Amino acid sequence: MSENLSENQKSLKLGIAGLGTVGAGTVNLIARHRDRLAARTGTVIRVVAVSARDRAKDRGVDLSGLTWYDNAVDLAKDPDVDVVVELIGGSGGIAKTVCETALAGAKHVVTANKALIAVHGTALAGLAEAKNVSIGYEAAVAGGIPVIKALREGLAGNTVSRVTGILNGTCNYILTGMRRTGADFAAVLAEAQKLGYAEADPGFDVDGIDTAHKLAILASLAFGVEVNFGAVNVEGIRQISAADIQYAEDFGYRIKLLGIARRTAAGIEQTVAPTMVPVAAPIAKVDGVFNAVALDGDFVGPVLLEGRGAGAGPTASAVVADIADIAAGRIAPVFGVAAASLSASEAAPGGSHLGAYYLRLMVADKPGVMHAVTRVLSDNRISVASMRQFGRAKTAADSVPVVFTTHETNEAAISAALAGIAGLDVVTEPPVMLRIEPQPEA
Repeated sequence: MSENLSENQKSLKLGIAGLGTVGAGTVNLIARHRDRLAARTGTVIRVVAVSARDRAKDRGVDLSGLTWYDNAVDLAKDPDVDVVVELIGGSGGIAKTVCETALAGAKHVVTANKALIAVHGTALAGLAEAKNVSIGYEAAVAGGIPVIKALREGLAGNTVSRVTGILNGTCNYILTGMRRTGADFAAVLAEAQKLGYAEADPGFDVDGIDTAHKLAILASLAFGVEVNFGAVNVEGIRQISAADIQYAEDFGYRIKLLGIARRTAAGIEQTVAPTMVPVAAPIAKVDGVFNAVALDGDFVGPVLLEGRGAGAGPTASAVVADIADIAAGRIAPVFGVAAASLSASEAAPGGSHLGAYYLRLMVADKPGVMHAVTRVLSDNRISVASMRQFGRAKTAADSVPVVFTTHETNEAAISAALAGIAGLDVVTEPPVMLRIEPQPEA
């Protein structure tokens, strides 16, 4: 768009703390779409200050004329800054101090920091509301997918009963690669690291912590409760084998790392775990580095949002969406309702989840094995839906895989059965258990 800004048009001045890929992408987006943003918000949005550790690094954007702070807390105190954009990361430390300092000074905060919001979101929301400023965190969950706005505003007239999400592109890429190539977890992880989709230390992603942070945020928005990251039950994907991927396909499922939050009579369930999803379910078709969030509202019904969950462009897009809301004066409570109105998050008791399960066992190939295993399942009142043995052992020392699926039972019963099965002499490796999502309604 051509330069066509009124001298009398109001302005919004930004200080950006953190100039990594997202910070640089945000500076680039604002520079490229300055006129478009001004036309849509009635405000000229300008970056006036930045903070990062290395002044000499070439970030591919023009930083000339901006005030540079070596200490991001000093940026948060700058009286010329209206909005502090925190892109440092981490649940505490400097990132938390920057946000608290900005809010104390009655400055709006925009952040992509899912760990900070998941751990300290309720307290930060109270600080923001006391100063009549906002915290924008659209970029903290699912990158460029506008799921925060969808829950907080688009579905404000609905009671949301359930949130289901593929919230980590690294895990989705790995599971997709395992399915398409037949390679094992380690090989596909190495390829993801080579392509830049996985960190050198991938634990935060593949162990489910990143997804858990995002799920805790979505649960708060969906159910009007305080953010409760500590109540999320978390499992990662390291134990998933290429065989599990294939067996799931044989049964008509795909394995996805899902974050699932739902309100039950016993309390709120929040679980991150690799889960078998029917191939007919829309979320089963979300592959590669893409994210998706499925929402169930009482009036709108099922809604699926899909898009890129990370990267400079999608995340910067979400950051700027929050900045644009502030520029236009669209200020909403941080979690949809006043922080003081958020209910205490009452977690459902452990083991209360009801559903079907997949069990993979490695067992000795000899008579009596199935009887021993099924006796443990029967003792725990678990009904078997199907059972398959794959192959035969070549020698007496070899093991063979046996796969069971169950009818609906509770997780406490499955956990007790797994402990009993693992103790059998004929079981040669720790059992693998996965939840099974029900078939979608026609």
